[in-house]
Amino acid sequence: MDTLTDPKKTASAAKPAKPAKVTRDPEGTRARILAAATEEFARYGLGGARVERIAEVAGTNKRMLYYHVGNKESLYLTVLEGAYAHIRATERTLSLETLDPPAAIARLIHFTWQYFLDHPEFMALLNIENLHRAKLLKTSDKVHAMHSPFVQMIADVLARGVATGIFRTGVDPVQLYISIAGQSYFYLSNVHTLSVIFGRDLLAEEAKAERLDHMVELILSSLRA
Repeated sequence: MDTLTDPKKTASAAKPAKPAKVTRDPEGTRARILAAATEEFARYGLGGARVERIAEVAGTNKRMLYYHVGNKESLYLTVLEGAYAHIRATERTLSLETLDPPAAIARLIHFTWQYFLDHPEFMALLNIENLHRAKLLKTSDKVHAMHSPFVQMIADVLARGVATGIFRTGVDPVQLYISIAGQSYFYLSNVHTLSVIFGRDLLAEEAKAERLDHMVELILSSLRA
């Protein structure tokens, strides 16, 4: 005798599986796009960077990339603004106001040196934008505003140094920072050619420590009353 099929079981078995729920994470998507774009622009420059590669690394597609950050130049500017915002935000954690003026300047020099070492992509982006004569950076509404408090932070340290008779008067905080950043930037940007020219491994730990000590002494000597 044939066994009858239970119609309820048949109907249940025939129901299609529910599609997996798609989790939307716009902030996460944007963060992945910017991280991938930072690496892409730092490696290939503005002209050589490819939106397709950025989207692939970020785990998205070009349509979503354009939705989140606009076109290629908008993406590049967003990356550049983010790079500046990160270093300025990190500098605010140095608590320079809690240190005596020479120690505060020394801490800023140490930080700048180590930041450039730890973030070669930042230096690469600076090189690229300077090659383009800051064409896109000039269009930013954010960069100048984020630098004004930083300049004031250095000015406050200088003022405290002058008030206590440690530092001389008349030091421009912008010029001081350009000197601090420039000494690290030039060394690290040209370290491979300089190593060949002078026959030294300028990335050796001993050489880097020597360079840092030299920069601190040079800058502090220029500030002393």
